Amino acid sequence: MQSKIRGLTWSFFAGAVTMFAATMAHADALSTPSMSGPLAANASPTSFDVGDLGKIYVTGVVSGLAMGQTNHVPGDKDYLADFSNAQVSVQKTDGVVQFYAQVGGYSLPALDTGYVRATTQTANSFGILPVAYLKIVPSDTFNIEAGRLPTLIGAEYTFTFENLNIERGLLWNQEPAISQGVQANYTMGALSLSASLNDGLFSNRYNWITGSAAYAFSSSDTLTAVAGGNLGHTNYGYPLTGPSTAPANLITQNAESVYNLIWAHTSGPWTITPYVQYTSVPKILGVPSASTIGGAVLANYAFSPAWSLGGRFEYISSSKNSLLELNGPGSKALSLTITPTYQYKILFIRGEGSYTNLSHAPFGFGTSGTKSDQFRVLLETGIIF
Repeated sequence: MQSKIRGLTWSFFAGAVTMFAATMAHADALSTPSMSGPLAANASPTSFDVGDLGKIYVTGVVSGLAMGQTNHVPGDKDYLADFSNAQVSVQKTDGVVQFYAQVGGYSLPALDTGYVRATTQTANSFGILPVAYLKIVPSDTFNIEAGRLPTLIGAEYTFTFENLNIERGLLWNQEPAISQGVQANYTMGALSLSASLNDGLFSNRYNWITGSAAYAFSSSDTLTAVAGGNLGHTNYGYPLTGPSTAPANLITQNAESVYNLIWAHTSGPWTITPYVQYTSVPKILGVPSASTIGGAVLANYAFSPAWSLGGRFEYISSSKNSLLELNGPGSKALSLTITPTYQYKILFIRGEGSYTNLSHAPFGFGTSGTKSDQFRVLLETGIIF
């Protein structure tokens, strides 16, 4: 009964915000939330004037997905359907004082993890206000943000609609997703710099520093170096706090350091983003020090403004003393994901096929944990208003 009530509540919420947005005036397209494509934000987002505050923009996404998979892990299912997003974003984008708030529910499907339903995922990870920050903009080249911020680390964003693929990848599983803290951003011509003091993997312990440096060599090529890590130790996280649906919230990962080198290239209909990642974890609470190293290539080909085909290939391995990272000591994993996408104005539909293979993995797929591979097929559809 409670699940039916929650379902009706989310359906009402999604319908209400869509109708609310439809009654407002339209404005220019917005750059937040960030979207790597191929899905595009509404080209005419809704807006309204609020006296001295000026113009406020209201956008959002409502979407659902269906998934089938082989060798599901305990607690998961062979087939399922769920909503993937029921979110509204409210923001002010001009003036010295700006803000952004993203409200609603979401699921975070990811490779090599069991699917967590959106109501549970929302309640047990970032809550119904996953991203919210105040932004001070004293000049065109410098600004400061404070609040719940998307991480600087990695090449994939958190939510399904923001990314090339429906599911997040193997490397994303080792990264922070959203952190609480303060971040400074500075641009000087082709160079963009960011630095942040935050709580890493949403630990509420503000002892992480992350930074990124991006240089645009041309309009087609940008190279970004990213580094982040814990200044000390955070003795907090799963398994001490019990099972968690927060992404990458193991106690060892709360204490890790992460390094990325990301190249973004565009050429005609092609968008290609290869990147490499290294993570290291110090010895903590008797758990030995460990590391992972991996690489990925994300690519998309746009056949037309409406149709595109995206793909992702990944490989990652863990050190032999890695007890909690990846799938156990010395484990390795590779994945291939293909995602065709169709979008017409605010409506979209996309399918996905993914394959994940494990080797030297003490903890694998299936209810017994002994299977080495998993196939998944997904369908996601919705509106971006």
